[in-house]
Amino acid sequence: MVDEKTAGAPAPPAPQRTVKQRLVRRKPGGRTEEAGHGEGGSLRRTMGLAQLTMISIGATLGTGIFVVLGEAVPVAGPAVVLSFVIAGVTALFSALAYAELAGMIPASGSAYSYSYATMGELVAWVCGWCLMLTYGVSVAAVAVGWGEYINELLRLVTGVVLPASLSSPPGADGGIANLPAAVVVVLAMVALLGGVRESAWLNGFMVVVKVAVMVMFVAIAATAVQDGNFAPFMPLGMAGVSAAGATLFFSYIGFDAASTAGEEAKDPQRDLPRAIMLSLIIVTAIYCLVAFVAVGAMPWTDFADTEASLAHILTVVTGTPIWSVVFAIGAVIAIASVVLVVLYGQTRILFAMSRDGLIPKVFSKLDRKGNPKANILILSVAIAVLAAVVPLGHLADATSIGTLFAFGLVNVAVIVLRKRRPDLQRRFSMPLAPLTPALGVLSCAYLMLSMGVATWVTFIVWMAVGLAVYFGYSMRRSTLETDPAPALD
Repeated sequence: MVDEKTAGAPAPPAPQRTVKQRLVRRKPGGRTEEAGHGEGGSLRRTMGLAQLTMISIGATLGTGIFVVLGEAVPVAGPAVVLSFVIAGVTALFSALAYAELAGMIPASGSAYSYSYATMGELVAWVCGWCLMLTYGVSVAAVAVGWGEYINELLRLVTGVVLPASLSSPPGADGGIANLPAAVVVVLAMVALLGGVRESAWLNGFMVVVKVAVMVMFVAIAATAVQDGNFAPFMPLGMAGVSAAGATLFFSYIGFDAASTAGEEAKDPQRDLPRAIMLSLIIVTAIYCLVAFVAVGAMPWTDFADTEASLAHILTVVTGTPIWSVVFAIGAVIAIASVVLVVLYGQTRILFAMSRDGLIPKVFSKLDRKGNPKANILILSVAIAVLAAVVPLGHLADATSIGTLFAFGLVNVAVIVLRKRRPDLQRRFSMPLAPLTPALGVLSCAYLMLSMGVATWVTFIVWMAVGLAVYFGYSMRRSTLETDPAPALD
């Protein structure tokens, strides 16, 4: 029954808080899983364990092998296999942390949402800002690699390639724009606009193709493995192995893509941890096997001047371009699936940040099908332009450092939540915590410190811009700004 004295009374004024309170306010646990509600509609729960696992594999498998391997081998030599192991172990710690948090906080937004529930709004913003760099730049970087394989396929089939002006970024060999890289982003955009269910089935088909291509490569290239190609095993020392590992960490960023689908999974608390761990195990095994066979079949010094190196190895081994053509077709499909799934993950992170008021509401606006159409269009156009004008090496390193920082925060979130809320039910528990999340933080820091000065400068500038955006826009527009009782430390 309504009190007549209060009926029609104006809403109470927003509570006054200090700057410190605003920075550390946390999103209450009961609100982190909001059933996919956005502006004008809701996301739909359509994905089971198989589809979530395919999302993680689709976003991960292929990136390091098809795109970055050719840049990592000249840095590490045959020891690039160890670089994959180092990057994989670092990813494993973070995957365990993701699995624990995904089972408790099954929300869109991945590490951003986990940080918001555990460490407060400022840390969540920093994490989300890093994920913008990670996902957005990753799509652009992989799109550049897709363009390389399109050129390789054209060369093998027709004997001609796209002119440098249309296949290279400005300043590289007379390049004007990398047109194929922009095209694959647009194609992924069209697929996502068709709906999440349709995109998931398309990704599943692409994953089957890429695994088949990897198996074919290993079976053929293994016949040409020579012991002499592994000597010297570590020509540039451990520093080279570490530097290559930092770059190759770019190869593992996709395993957390399943966590961005938390509000579109049928049983997220059960299936998200399983999908994350299963996909990482599969991808790491394939990466190490393919890298071992590749450096065994071709001298490591030959990788420096070779684009689409795995297709080139098949041509050398078989003496015919037929298998290379098959491989290049598979690579084009495989890399396209990475672009598709990582672009999907980025849209869901922006959806979560927009719903929380930290970025404009247009990114959480849904159409009648429950699809963030405006989000997809705006993001895709921006990334297509980035892919067309920025070189691959710069993109990969910028992606890696942003990813490592975000993953480090996820490990910290596990430690914080274990201390703050030991009573919470955990569908998956990170073993040997807090030791394992602490090792996760240290391994991320180790790989970050292995990166060059230029990468650090890019990261620091990006973070400075992000903090300016937060204090100038996001802090005052947060949905927690008018919340009468947000969670505080």
